[in-house]
Parts: sequence; structure tokens; C-alpha cells
Amino acid sequence: MKRTLTILILVLLAMPAWAVQPGEMLDDPALEARARTISKDLRCVVCQNQSIDDSDAHLARDLRVLVRERLVAGDSDREVVDYVVSRYGDFVLLTPPFKPATYALWFAPPLIAGLGVLAVFFYYRRRRSAGVAVEPRPLTEEQRKRVERLLGDEPP
Repeated sequence: MKRTLTILILVLLAMPAWAVQPGEMLDDPALEARARTISKDLRCVVCQNQSIDDSDAHLARDLRVLVRERLVAGDSDREVVDYVVSRYGDFVLLTPPFKPATYALWFAPPLIAGLGVLAVFFYYRRRRSAGVAVEPRPLTEEQRKRVERLLGDEPP
């Protein structure tokens, strides 16, 4: 039972490795390592939250083959990535480039988090200042008599 559970866990952990089929792999280990590195940084356009290295989609397989073909043709890693981006746009990159068109992707999350921290700070600051007891002023003689009259404590 324990051995079966161990094997099941190992199989489940290795599942993303099944995306790259043995027939896709290059014979040259150095080129294959470069292809795997590039593939991990390219988004599967069908799955959108997986790299083409992890995806089983047909388009991801086509992109993996394309990356390997370009590497065999002698392209550098940068040239391969640029070629794929020229065909599919910046969306195919898992990490968007830092340029004016993507500033919102880079700056919005820290800006929103900072605004959230400021909102929480001011909320608790206002809440604390509203909860501070203010020392009451003593009643004037006229106010005291009115209170006594309203409460019925005034002597007749």
C-alpha cells in the first residue's frame, strides 16, 4: 500500500513532464536544454496559464516543434523568441516585456497593493481617533436646571 501511494505521488508530480513527447526531443542534449528553457518562457495560447513546455494542446506541440526547428537551423535563443513573438505577439510571453504598452501590467499590482495598505492605515487611524473619549464640559447652571426639570428632580 505504501509503495503504491509513493508511485502514485511520483507519477502525479511528473505529469507536466509528459507534455513534451519523446519524438519531439532533439538528439543534441545542449540544443534540447535550450529548447526546454525557451519553452518554459512561452505561453500556450490555448491554455493561457501554462507554458508550451507543460501544455498538451496541439498548438503548444506545434510551437515546441517550431522552437526546436529554429534552434536546429542555427537561431540564437533570442532570435527564436523574437520569431515566435512576431507571429503571436507579446501575449505569448509568460513574462511581459517592460515597455510602455505593458506598464500597466508592471505597475498596477504594486500600486493597487499600496493603495490598499493606505486605505487600511487611514481606516484604522480614523477608527482609533473616533473611539477616543472626549472629556465632557461641565453643564452651565441653566443647563443643569433644565435637566432637573426634565427629569422631574426639580423641587416644587
